[in-house]
Amino acid sequence: MKIISMDVMSTGAVAYYVVIASREGLFTPILGSVQKGAYADPVPQAVILTAIVIGFSIQALMLVGAMKLARNNPTLETNEIEKNNTP
Repeated sequence: MKIISMDVMSTGAVAYYVVIASREGLFTPILGSVQKGAYADPVPQAVILTAIVIGFSIQALMLVGAMKLARNNPTLETNEIEKNNTP
């Protein structure tokens, strides 16, 4: 559940950033046919793509950790898992 909640929070942050960054009347800087006008900044798009890739890799890493914990501790009780894994 914690992994799913982290993924939902990451997706919500990306969606919020996309909603805030979207504006009407902006043209694509490469394919725009308007000579003088308001162009969209490509840097936020690159930041969002990077955030999506990093979020995916972190989620994959958390799933590998959960699989290792599930293999070593066949229980759903976090107190038991912490008790078995503390030195």
